[in-house]
Amino acid sequence: MLGHRSPDQFPFAGGGLGAGRGRGGRGRGSEAPPPIDRTEVAGWLAGRLPDGWFTGPVELTVDRDEITVVGTLPEPEAGEGDADSARIGRIERFREETRSERMAVADAAQQRYGRSVAWGAACGGTRQLFTHASVPVMTRLRQPERLVLDTLVDAGVARSRSEALVWAVRLVGRNADAWLSELRVAMTAVEEVRARGPQQED
Repeated sequence: MLGHRSPDQFPFAGGGLGAGRGRGGRGRGSEAPPPIDRTEVAGWLAGRLPDGWFTGPVELTVDRDEITVVGTLPEPEAGEGDADSARIGRIERFREETRSERMAVADAAQQRYGRSVAWGAACGGTRQLFTHASVPVMTRLRQPERLVLDTLVDAGVARSRSEALVWAVRLVGRNADAWLSELRVAMTAVEEVRARGPQQED
């Protein structure tokens, strides 16, 4: 669909946590795109997206690599039909009918923010992501950490260390969601304060 794209919503190295600048030189690398204000992205999308697409503001997830946009569609009248199937059909119709317009918005957003755009839709209890990036992550692990991954592989939970790492990250995301959400809010506040600071002249 989108040629340049397109975490689950929460990639491990992509972050979603903003620019970490802790000890040991960790944080945003020089090759990473500059931080962006999530509220600015939300406002730009609110003005750019057609009014009739969604029932309200979109759900927006922003990290260093990608902007994920998920909108809620009105529920269809299923009549005697299966309600879940009707919702899936509504989402599929939206995906097909809006493809060219979504591509145009995604291209404009990538030029503006330096990130690819992934799309999704929700209808009732049904939710689908259409396209999203799978970003490679390079990392170094010590033996105790490697043993964790190897245990998952040996137990058949994962087929490789890479898959085991994805599994572990998703598990942490589910079990630490409240803490991670609080951390994201704190990092967003840091980015906003930094953006309001004195700007360097060329």
